[in-house]
Amino acid sequence: MSNATYRDAGVDIDLEAEAVKALIGSLTFRRKGEFGMAGDLGHFAGLIDFGPYLLALATDGVGTKMLVADALSDWSTVGIDCIAMNVNDLYVMNLEPVAFVDYIATDSLDPSKMKEIGSGLNEGARQADMNIVGGETATLKGLVNGLDLAGTCLGVQKREKVITGSAVAPGDLIVGLPSSGVHSNGFSLARKIALENGGYDAVLSDGRSVGEALLTPTRIYAEVLSICRACEVHGMCHVTGGGLLNFLRVGPFGFSFDDPMPVPGIFSWLAEKGNVTEEELYRTFNMGMGYAVIVPEASAKTILKIAPGSAVVGRVVPERGIWLKGREIR
Repeated sequence: MSNATYRDAGVDIDLEAEAVKALIGSLTFRRKGEFGMAGDLGHFAGLIDFGPYLLALATDGVGTKMLVADALSDWSTVGIDCIAMNVNDLYVMNLEPVAFVDYIATDSLDPSKMKEIGSGLNEGARQADMNIVGGETATLKGLVNGLDLAGTCLGVQKREKVITGSAVAPGDLIVGLPSSGVHSNGFSLARKIALENGGYDAVLSDGRSVGEALLTPTRIYAEVLSICRACEVHGMCHVTGGGLLNFLRVGPFGFSFDDPMPVPGIFSWLAEKGNVTEEELYRTFNMGMGYAVIVPEASAKTILKIAPGSAVVGRVVPERGIWLKGREIR
């Protein structure tokens, strides 16, 4: 059996990085005067100067996880995913999410499906403690096949409390926070493996179906705001598509993971059925660590008390790159 890869499933993360770089290279205009951009493009959220505060905008969607929801006729949790993928990108900079707008593009409208999506969005907003202030629904028959759910989130923080990752330095510890499962990334590969190995009704060792495990909503890491108030934090990372490679967005150093988080059963199943290599798994999925806090050694104990299930998984090293148990992940 050949090794299943994210690229073979239709997603080339190296090409995606190149394409995003090309896009960003074209974004040269900068507003002058008040409320200009603060910082450079390329972090988890874009910052806006607002006097003593910095505002931030993040945008993201549920992706092809929507196809699993369609297959199982269960759209009750995808709204949570949509909120989570946005607010988690704001938490990375110690930004508090305050407002959200959703965008739904579909080939046809179904009120019952929209009600379930709305229920999930409402629950996600509750978990993140923010308002949904509006949105847009577009019927785009001929352009969209199915339903795509995305959103944009506004965050705010006092200027001096924003964490950009600039304080990250070799010797810092990496404290991982557990994920709830696959979250909303890597689904092109996850779906391909599932559909080639018994479909979404296949049963995992814990008794859940594959479909049930895949639809487990993305965890919202609201406790990060409390962590940042309680101890010194140098940087953070939301582990999304690209897995451990996301840490390269945090700073110019390297990140060595010697004691990674426990791996949930759904990832083990995907690895076995798809014959996926360990390197491919860790450059595609979160593998049980959906978020990480990078701190001086003195802060680690505080985080372990605040965040159940958290663990020290590695440390920052001088040489730029990502290492998993001594082997470089590219």
